[in-house]
Amino acid sequence: MAIIAFIGLGNMGGPMAKNQLKAGHTVRVFDLSADAVKTLTDAGGQAAGSPAEAAKDADAVITMLPAGKHVKQVYIDDGVIDAVAKGAVLMDCSTVDVPSAREVISAAEGKGVLMVDAPVSGGVAASEAGTLTFMVGGSDAAFTAAKPFLDVMGKTIVHAGPAGNGQVAKVCNNMLLGISMIGTCEAFSLGEKLGLDPKVLFEISSKASGQCWSMTSYCPAPGIVPTAPSNRDYKPGFAAAMMLKDLRLSQDAAATASAKTPMGKAATEFYEKFVEDGNGGVDFSGVIREL
Repeated sequence: MAIIAFIGLGNMGGPMAKNQLKAGHTVRVFDLSADAVKTLTDAGGQAAGSPAEAAKDADAVITMLPAGKHVKQVYIDDGVIDAVAKGAVLMDCSTVDVPSAREVISAAEGKGVLMVDAPVSGGVAASEAGTLTFMVGGSDAAFTAAKPFLDVMGKTIVHAGPAGNGQVAKVCNNMLLGISMIGTCEAFSLGEKLGLDPKVLFEISSKASGQCWSMTSYCPAPGIVPTAPSNRDYKPGFAAAMMLKDLRLSQDAAATASAKTPMGKAATEFYEKFVEDGNGGVDFSGVIREL
């Protein structure tokens, strides 16, 4: 069994760290929230006083952090890259901008340490169940070293290519998700206003050309898909503020690549207004309320 440093124990990171404990690994944890740390120590984890202390001579480091600046702070400024054991592998599962991901991986490789960017898809429920999808960027050797640890937390592990490509896949995927959710909400709103029962629309469209994940797995109309947040007054599985963060990352990436993403831009503006109106903590499917 390995010694793992797990840094970042929020709604996603906490359950992911618990799954490493369930797999029998020694897990040292660090988070700025004392309550989050206590939850993991109660489950068998070991508290560390700093990221570097958690990572000292560890076989693996897993991070789940808010933004690129935090990833750079932890790995470079806080000394995690320098603290790990020889032959360790680093896995950043945060969703961050592509340049930050590539900068940190380059810093690790410069010290002879294997590292991947491995953002996730699936939400809190998949994090708890260990069925996340990981989009992994990095060298073949880094991917091979990281995969056994990612397998503990995920069901689908895909090597997306070199460093940073995990983040590229994530922003493309979530841009598509944000766009498709707005379209799904518009369709159900229009249908209801024209007198069509949402359950009937679901029965038709879920088997027709309008079928998409936003409808069949996360239907924004309540009373249709039992596990959807719409049945819990849009309590978030994936908050609108997080969707806005990912959409903004997609637009930053599009600007860098001189790519045209008019629907991505429109979706970003739609979620910006939704969040500005005080709905940042609402599930992203809650945009149906605006329609």
